[in-house]
Amino acid sequence: MPINNQPIINAASLLLLRIAPSAMMMVHGMNKWNKLIAGGEIKFYNFLYLGPKISLVLTVVAELVAPALIIMGLFTRASSALVAFTMFVAAFFVHAGDPFDDREASLTYLVVFALLMVTGAGAWSIDARLQKKKAD
Repeated sequence: MPINNQPIINAASLLLLRIAPSAMMMVHGMNKWNKLIAGGEIKFYNFLYLGPKISLVLTVVAELVAPALIIMGLFTRASSALVAFTMFVAAFFVHAGDPFDDREASLTYLVVFALLMVTGAGAWSIDARLQKKKAD
């Protein structure tokens, strides 16, 4: 049975691709947020050599704030790039010596958010509305 309304299928698919992985990523972000606000000594991978606390703050932004923006479809490409970069660091630096099973989630998120970086948010997004308004 052919699908006759391809634009709706594309918009719905991109909406699902934005919401599901972003919501799951936000769980990781909340765990890091709780670690950040708990106080005490912060032990975290210092990926930009800015110190563990700043690295943790940047990761919270990438895993909590950016996915929230992606769900709304606002600044989707930039937010997706931030999450994809963070997952690249997680997969190839933080877990570099770990078995594949420990890196699989990071690699999966990397692929998903790299795809969103390329495709954008789709028709059902704030980005699309802003683009339409800009064109008018």
